[in-house]
Amino acid sequence: MKKFIAFLTLTTLLLSACNEAKTKTESVENSEVSDPLPSWNEGTTKTAIINFVNDVSNEGGTKYVKPEERIATFDNDGTLWCEQPVAQLEFAAYQVKQMAVDHPEWNDTQPFKSVLEDDNEYLVNDLLHNHGKELMKLIAVTHAGMTLKEFNADVTAFLNASSNPKFGKKYTETIYQPMLELLHYLRDNNFKTYICSGGGNSFMRVFADDIYGIVPENVIGTFAMNTFEQVDGKWQIVKGTKNIFMNDKDTKPAAIEQRIGRIPIFVGGNVRSGGDIGQLTYSQTNALPNFQLLVNHDDDVREFAYAEKDNKSLNAAQEGGWHVVSMKNDWMKIFPFDN
Repeated sequence: MKKFIAFLTLTTLLLSACNEAKTKTESVENSEVSDPLPSWNEGTTKTAIINFVNDVSNEGGTKYVKPEERIATFDNDGTLWCEQPVAQLEFAAYQVKQMAVDHPEWNDTQPFKSVLEDDNEYLVNDLLHNHGKELMKLIAVTHAGMTLKEFNADVTAFLNASSNPKFGKKYTETIYQPMLELLHYLRDNNFKTYICSGGGNSFMRVFADDIYGIVPENVIGTFAMNTFEQVDGKWQIVKGTKNIFMNDKDTKPAAIEQRIGRIPIFVGGNVRSGGDIGQLTYSQTNALPNFQLLVNHDDDVREFAYAEKDNKSLNAAQEGGWHVVSMKNDWMKIFPFDN
C-alpha cells in the first residue's frame, strides 16, 4: 500500500511538472503570437502605438473612440513603400519612352528631354520644390485620352516589368513590412485605413488593395477630372487633364475632409519634402485622442538615408510631439524579403 501511495505521489508530481512546463511553453508561444508588430524593435515608438490602440479600443476607458471615428490615413511614397526612386515617376518615364518614337521634338523639350536622357534629378527637384508641375505635364501627355481600363493595364504591365534598381525587386515588393503589420493591427482593432498621398489616384488603386489591404475607395491621391464617353462602341471612363488636384502638403487635409468627412486620429507620413506636415498637423486638431507617426529614412545600408535641408518635418515633429520612427533603430526588418 505504501508503495502504491508513493507511486501515485510521484505520478502526481510528474504530471504537475509536465503541466507547468506546458503552461510556460504555451505562455511563450502565445506571447509571440500576440505581438501585433513583430518586425518592430521593442522601444518607445512600438509601445506608444500599442498603448494608443489599446486606449482607443477600450470601451470602458476614458480615451475610448467609437469604431466609426477610428480613421487612419497614410502617405504612400516613403511611408508605406520605398520612394527611391518614386515609382510613379518611373512609370511616367516608362510611358514617355514608349511614345518617344513618334515625338522627335521631345529630345529638346523639357520635361521630356530629362526623361529620355535619364536625368532623374530634374523631376525629383520638380517634386520637391515645384509641386510636381513638370510631372503633371508628363502625366497630361501620357495619360490623356486613355481609357481607365487601358491605363490600369499599362500600370500592371509596368509593375510586372520593372524593378527597384537597388534591390532588384518589383516596386510592389519594396513595401515596408513594419507598416504592413501596423495596417493589419489597426484594422484588427476596427480602424478604417486610407492612403492620402501625392501619387495618382488611379495609379495607386491598381495595387493598394493587393499589397496593403486598402480598398480603392480608400485611396486619396492626385487626380484630374475624367469623363464618361463611348469608346469603340462601349461606355467607358476616359482619363482627363482638366481640373487637376495635386494632393500634397496643405492640400492633403482638404482632400481628407472632402473624401472622408472626418479628421483622422492616426496619421503616418515621412521625412523628405515636408509633404506630410499638413495631414499630421490636421490630425492634431481632432478633439479625440490622436497619434502622429513620422518615418525618418536614416538607414543607408538596408534602405536609404536622406533628410530635408531645412529639417522642416523633424522640427514639426518635435514641436508637435509626434512619434518619429528611426528605420535604423525601430525596425527589425524593413522589407518582407529581408532575413
